[in-house]
Amino acid sequence: MSENAPIQPVVPAGIIDVGGQPHMRDAKGRLVPVELVKPADKLEDEMVRKVMAFALDLSAQIARFKEHTFADLNGFQQLLEQEYGARAGGEKGNVTFQTVDGLMQVKVQIADLIEFGPQLQQAKSLIDECLVEWGADSRPEIRAIVSRAFAVEKEGQINKANLFLLLKLDIGDERWTRAMTAIRDAIRVTGTKEYVRFYQRRRPQDRFETVTIDLAAA
Repeated sequence: MSENAPIQPVVPAGIIDVGGQPHMRDAKGRLVPVELVKPADKLEDEMVRKVMAFALDLSAQIARFKEHTFADLNGFQQLLEQEYGARAGGEKGNVTFQTVDGLMQVKVQIADLIEFGPQLQQAKSLIDECLVEWGADSRPEIRAIVSRAFAVEKEGQINKANLFLLLKLDIGDERWTRAMTAIRDAIRVTGTKEYVRFYQRRRPQDRFETVTIDLAAA
């Protein structure tokens, strides 16, 4: 094996030899003789280790694929830079690469990483004042958007999509206007993240379909 060969992920065996006798370690770290482990638990253990071996190997392949893909795309961009003196891409660096027959595309997209400052709490207070005063006259869809916008997601983050929906609402109340200003002032771009997506179609007149690499969307 060469020095640069990728390290294959290894799933440790579930059986541990202790004094010539097979044992299995339980969730508390204790060694349990295999004969005391329920057959169904042993079968489940074997199944999970088998699936995890494939999952870890696939995860490593995707990581290598991502690394090689960005290396190839950046290498091509550098060639264009040398040729034309400018890097391809739009305002945020977004760019689409396409085959000559127009049937395959690779898109690189740069997205801002956004967090919100303390102004967001002031915005929430002003919006709550509006909703209380409007009472039954306020449209239920507005209340629903507000509720979803300020609901904390599992990752502990504000729901950005619904928060930005609030900015699109045309409401003349002066407090609402101040609340929207507070939301805009609260937006902080903390960095960027680069995404690459793949598309293909059978014929030029067909719509592009995404080449799925995400297991959840497969």
